[in-house]
Amino acid sequence: MNKTIFITGASAGMGKATAKLFQSKGWNVIATMRNPEKETELNQLDNITLLPLDVTNLEQISSTVKQAIALHPIDVVFNNAGYGLMGALEALSDEQILREINTNLLGVIRVTHAFIPHLREQKSGLFISTTSMGGFMGFPLHSIYHATKFGIEGWSESISFELGLHNIGIKTVAPGATATDFLNRSLDNSLHPAYHELEDKLFSMADSMMHLAIPAEQIAEVVYEAATDGKDQIRYIAGEDSKAMFARRSELGAEDFRKEITKQFLG
Repeated sequence: MNKTIFITGASAGMGKATAKLFQSKGWNVIATMRNPEKETELNQLDNITLLPLDVTNLEQISSTVKQAIALHPIDVVFNNAGYGLMGALEALSDEQILREINTNLLGVIRVTHAFIPHLREQKSGLFISTTSMGGFMGFPLHSIYHATKFGIEGWSESISFELGLHNIGIKTVAPGATATDFLNRSLDNSLHPAYHELEDKLFSMADSMMHLAIPAEQIAEVVYEAATDGKDQIRYIAGEDSKAMFARRSELGAEDFRKEITKQFLG
């Protein structure tokens, strides 16, 4: 019997690339997005079902998860929906902060919460969440984004113990710069005159980092590896820049690594 993956945030970028890859490998794919009626590509492929899902809508999470389970037993849940929020904390509104946390952190927790009884009853399954190299290191002017990604990493490690009792796994995939529309489509930013020098530096460095960006399809390959390798491993670092940053932080230790980042941005 074909395995089934449930994907959030499948309308673009890594979510869409992952949907296509798993479909090509013979999986059933339940691809969710806020506006499935606008999708023109995934709905042309066999064994892909589109369902509506805004991960900040608790009622819709419940109804969409019920629909998905009625279609197929779910083997993998890929929590991918998310976006970036950039700006000094002082520049952000409470609405922006809440929206970021509701999408990137609570969305992952709530979708997982909704699926646990199903996976527990079938005594198998795997949760995978997209984090970021921003889940193990901090860049300037991204504090709330990092709060969500660090949050998913710590939450995943903790919940692995209780899920493990029922033969359910949990993993994270931490990409670096990815050639998606993240900087345009999936980035909310707020500027503040008190931080303009740091903002300018960050924007110029972000442009150069995007030259190193790898295609979303390469990250999808890491998601597929995590889904199929059977390893008891939580974190998968994806992309050469992310791997290099992770190695450097491990080598220097967190405090000296932070000082190195400080020199790069603040001189």
